[in-house]
Amino acid sequence: MSHSPSGEVHRLKANSVGLIGVVFMAVATAAPITAMTGNLPIAVGFGNGTGAPAGYLFATLVLTVFAVGYVAMAKRITAAGAFYGYISHGLGRIAGMASGMLAVLAYIVFEASIVGVFSYFAKTTVHDQFGIDLPWILYAAAMLSVTAVLAHFDINLTAKALGVMLIGEIAVLFAVATAVLLAGGGPDGIPLEPVNPSNAFTGTSAGLGLFFAFWSWVGFESTAMYGEESRDPKRVIPKATLISVVGVGLFYIYVSWMTIAGNGLTKSVELSASANPLDLFFAPTQQFIGSWAVDSFQWLLLTGSFACGMAFHQCAARYLYAIGREGFLHPALGRTHARHGSPYLASLVQSAIAIGLVAAFWLTGQDPYIHLYTLLAILGTMAILIVQTLCSFAVIGYFRKNHPEDRHWFKTFTAPLLGGIGMSAVVVLLVLNMKTAAGLAADSLVFGLIPWIVAAVFFGGLALGCYLKFRAPERYEVIGRIVLEDATERTDPSTENTAPSAAHV
Repeated sequence: MSHSPSGEVHRLKANSVGLIGVVFMAVATAAPITAMTGNLPIAVGFGNGTGAPAGYLFATLVLTVFAVGYVAMAKRITAAGAFYGYISHGLGRIAGMASGMLAVLAYIVFEASIVGVFSYFAKTTVHDQFGIDLPWILYAAAMLSVTAVLAHFDINLTAKALGVMLIGEIAVLFAVATAVLLAGGGPDGIPLEPVNPSNAFTGTSAGLGLFFAFWSWVGFESTAMYGEESRDPKRVIPKATLISVVGVGLFYIYVSWMTIAGNGLTKSVELSASANPLDLFFAPTQQFIGSWAVDSFQWLLLTGSFACGMAFHQCAARYLYAIGREGFLHPALGRTHARHGSPYLASLVQSAIAIGLVAAFWLTGQDPYIHLYTLLAILGTMAILIVQTLCSFAVIGYFRKNHPEDRHWFKTFTAPLLGGIGMSAVVVLLVLNMKTAAGLAADSLVFGLIPWIVAAVFFGGLALGCYLKFRAPERYEVIGRIVLEDATERTDPSTENTAPSAAHV
């Protein structure tokens, strides 16, 4: 066991979660039911229209290429900081610190954002089905409390809870899509136009449609954060990442295609642009399955968004933990629970931040969906897309300097290069379509501050990295370097099966 500047390194509990558990955690952050019901209507109504499924196809291809380079790094470096560690190894410690700060920002605000959409769904569902109208802040408080309790324990407990919720939301979406397919579709049958690749770039605003397609995957990269807690991380994390990217992509394509088929081409656009865009899903659910399925659908919107928020909480806690154990922010963040092996102090801090953000929006009279969810989701998405872009180029830098035996013209150069270019394009799409994506919240002060917040955090991280390099070199050397020894750099194949321990690289 090595030491950080603040003392002994606290380890997360090893062997807590297997391949399926990691996949559940990653897919839960992508939140299929929330991504479909929240993003598809906007893409169909105001983006690439009925070519939205083709947009998901395009996004699947780009993100799969990105994942090739990402998993190449995952096979070599295992750390709770994921992007933070990868970029510090590939592009240098200063870039790593800046990226780590952006990643922390992203995952911190994502939880509060999802609390907003959960509260909106909960308030609407309870009112529609029971006639009870309660303030949304009560539902937000309940979600924050349960999430904090679950995160205190072994990650396996959260993985099991997420698994149950995830299976439910996937089941209802799959059931509706399959019912449409078996019935031969709606008024237009099963049209092929929605999956014609060229239609991904058509419609009212193809850029907006493509951005929302990519937005639907945010969180899949979280697989790498659970490397220290997984069984055999060099095998589990690469597999979980590719399963998450490709599996989620195929699911999105199928569900979006059948949803449009069930409503018909013209009706799909009309419903998506209406005052009740969820009817894009509720209408075929009612027609092809029954009213009871619509009621179930509403409840699964709650559990799906809850699972998403809980998974993002775990991500944020692990980033705070990773930076804390290296002596940055506060070293107490790097402590783990003696029994559960969880980053319990980092988790408590994340809960406090999420409570503060939610309370700030509530006290200022903001809407949980229009403002809390939308604005913080855009902020977090902008931050994480920049980090993903840097991570692609970090793969090239890392393998250019290390492991000549692992260099490959496609896996460690062409794929990450194309992935980096693709992710850069997505960042541009976000910037160009940010106002439209924000909708009614575009006039708020927070919306105007989003680019400035991202810039301040990134350049603040660069400044901190430079300061440490010249004024505190011993701390600078630690940036992104606490990893699992069984997955760090080495040349002796005989060490492949040694017991893992925390180490500096």
